[in-house]
Amino acid sequence: MKFYSLVILLLSYIGIQSVSAQQNMESSKKLSLQECLKYAYQHSPTLQQTILDKEITEQGIKSRLADWYPQIGFDYSVQHSYQLQTTYFNGTYVQTGVENNSLGQFSLTQNIFNSDALLASSTAKQVRKQATQNIASSKIDLEVNIGKAFYNVLFTKEQLNVLDENIVRLNRSLEDAYNQYESGIVDKVDYKRATIALNNTKAQKKTAEEMLKAKYAYLKMQMGYPDSAALNLDYDVKILEASALIDTSHTLDIENRIEYQLLLSKQHLQLANYKYYKWKFLPTVQAYGNYNLNYLNNDLGKLYNTDYPYSYAGVRVGVPLFQGFRRLHNMKQAKLQLNRMDYDMENLRNSVNAEYVQNLAVYKGYLNDYYNLKENMEIAKDVFNTIELQYKAGIKTYLEVITAQTDLRTAELNYTNALYQLLGSKLDVQKALGAIIPN
Repeated sequence: MKFYSLVILLLSYIGIQSVSAQQNMESSKKLSLQECLKYAYQHSPTLQQTILDKEITEQGIKSRLADWYPQIGFDYSVQHSYQLQTTYFNGTYVQTGVENNSLGQFSLTQNIFNSDALLASSTAKQVRKQATQNIASSKIDLEVNIGKAFYNVLFTKEQLNVLDENIVRLNRSLEDAYNQYESGIVDKVDYKRATIALNNTKAQKKTAEEMLKAKYAYLKMQMGYPDSAALNLDYDVKILEASALIDTSHTLDIENRIEYQLLLSKQHLQLANYKYYKWKFLPTVQAYGNYNLNYLNNDLGKLYNTDYPYSYAGVRVGVPLFQGFRRLHNMKQAKLQLNRMDYDMENLRNSVNAEYVQNLAVYKGYLNDYYNLKENMEIAKDVFNTIELQYKAGIKTYLEVITAQTDLRTAELNYTNALYQLLGSKLDVQKALGAIIPN
């Protein structure tokens, strides 16, 4: 027994180590934006709920369509009469029936025309289409949200890179300023200023590091990614810069929007609902048949010795003649709701157009900022390099070096911010155009 226990423990340890190694490999893998989306498609709770909603809808459709199938049932009863029923026959009161009876009834009903079953048949395809459109809508929202969260993380990471580079430059400047102070070339003001600038940049870096944690947490939440697992992102700034540019000459076609497609599906369903209330004026037609096993005997012990079966079949037509005008009011209500959806469509057209114009204007503004700030960054780099050389040559003061460093850091941060704002704005424009097509 001890040997088997040791074997089991050893195998368990190997299994745990294997799983741990696999998890470490997965966490060390860098994920691109497309890989983040692929992961989210499989793990996002919101999307998985929408997919389950489609399955729930499918089962509901099948449940309603079941009314077209033959409905088969069996009823069983057994009864003992303490007092037999009395009837009057030919001037005499006589008791009829037996003390014990039992009935087994097989029944079959087939709908020939039924307004509820007809509604289920006529709307099944559209309801399925609507459920699929809901999944597409969730995927579009997921792509936009994850894209923006992804870019927000990258912005903060790039911000940290800029601050790290700035800290390196400030450390070098601080060392130069202190050496010049020790040599008696300048007073202590220069290296004090360098210390202040370095401390300020370090404080900015600490704030950015904390913000990065929060942005990672938000991205993980959107993806359905484990909070405790490491998430490493794979990206290339040059590729992102190229992908930030889109053709702004596209014309808006509302039919590409998932909201339009969903509203169109709702209109079709509402029209079917209106027809349903019209069908309520038609009769319900059913075919039916029953086969009965009837047992009668005054002696309970001999009740099932002999049976007296009987069977019948027929067609049932149900015509509700008057229901207090309920059907008429329901039909008018459905018609008004259908008319109301025309205004929903008009409102959607207006809101989609306004959304596109606004998002396009924002994108063009960010695009202009992006080009200008990129140029500013290049100029700031050139100015800083020139002033740094002039300071070392004794031509410029240290205050001008600090000012140039601050200008460069600001220009780099502004450019980084402009790039990722442009990328996020691009997603808004694509969504407004209906150009995001989920996989």
